[in-house]
Amino acid sequence: MNSLEGGKIKADSPTTDGRKLYHLGISQGDVARYVLLPGDPERSELIAKTWDEWRFIARHREYVTYSGKYKGAEISVTSTGIGGPSAAIAIEELLRAGADTFIRVGTTGAIKEEIEIGDLIISSGAVRLDGTSKQYAIPEYPAVSSYEVLLALVEAAESLNKRYWVGITASTDSFYLGQGRPGYKNFMNSWAKSIISELKSLNVLNFEMEASTIFTMANIYGARASSICAVIANRVTNEFVPNAGVDDAVKVADEAVKILSEWDELKRNSGKRSFYPSLLLKDKMRL
Repeated sequence: MNSLEGGKIKADSPTTDGRKLYHLGISQGDVARYVLLPGDPERSELIAKTWDEWRFIARHREYVTYSGKYKGAEISVTSTGIGGPSAAIAIEELLRAGADTFIRVGTTGAIKEEIEIGDLIISSGAVRLDGTSKQYAIPEYPAVSSYEVLLALVEAAESLNKRYWVGITASTDSFYLGQGRPGYKNFMNSWAKSIISELKSLNVLNFEMEASTIFTMANIYGARASSICAVIANRVTNEFVPNAGVDDAVKVADEAVKILSEWDELKRNSGKRSFYPSLLLKDKMRL
């Protein structure tokens, strides 16, 4: 990771002093392979305090990082700030620091009437209405969740008896017009007026602002990613309750990391590249 050349830091791989990554302020070994990604910097500490052990790593701009242990699994958290551009920087630098598995832990607005405030949405994929992912891949490239991380989130939600939905998310760059909200002085263009009905007709579940970038990058780089978001708004019923379900989303994400850690160890011991459900049965038969 050292970007020093002739005693000078290189502009194409900037660091603060030749060792720490420029934006996150972290070094190789500071983070676990499993990283939770909230948007809100203040949520990093709240998440870390749910673990059995935790320690502060770095704070710079919107990026706040902690590492620790949850039920024996090494785990980290880094806030990404709002939207694709800052999330992309976080992914780039976390990969360089040794992470390879990401779970976005955020909040979201549902666009299905039957999805209730406080429910959880696990994203199987994302509609790429952002601009950042288009810097990485053509628009036709899919933004899909890693099936192993997705399955671990479902397993965790079931084990904790949390109400959840699985489906397609829409990721936007705009919180207001991009998600069908009126702008200043009630400005609305034709796209903003129709976006909710268009996405509902395509069976999209919700809006948020980072998943499509995270999923696209993870797939390009051979990493794993998924997302779990707490529903704090329903755009159909026009309800809004700040922080509803956030604690549940964090609990599910923590538990999913523990599950993934166990599955990854099982794969290593079995000599398998991928996890599949009957692998658990074969493991039990060996015991």
